[in-house]
Amino acid sequence: MNDSTAVVVSGIKPTGRVHLGNYLGMIRPVLRLAADHEAYVFVADGHALTTVEDPAQLTRLSRELTAVLLALGLDPSRAVLYRQSDLPEVFELAWILACSNAEGRPQ
Repeated sequence: MNDSTAVVVSGIKPTGRVHLGNYLGMIRPVLRLAADHEAYVFVADGHALTTVEDPAQLTRLSRELTAVLLALGLDPSRAVLYRQSDLPEVFELAWILACSNAEGRPQ
């Protein structure tokens, strides 16, 4: 990695078949950034819960999206690839921040 100070964090929701918009909007840019930066790429299955209600379908879509990311060149030896729900601390921290931050609460 050329620039050890720059960190890239990006996620994509597994809500359906991967399409050209996914490739142009997230996948291609993150592949380019991951080549030269510290990168954390996640499958945002937690965000997809509002769209995909069937747990089996969400699991299948998450696996398919992971396979696409790897097939298109995301190198797991150079970037961290993870499923959002595998890190419950992220959800917990978001909840804590939303509850303790006036900006995060509905008015």
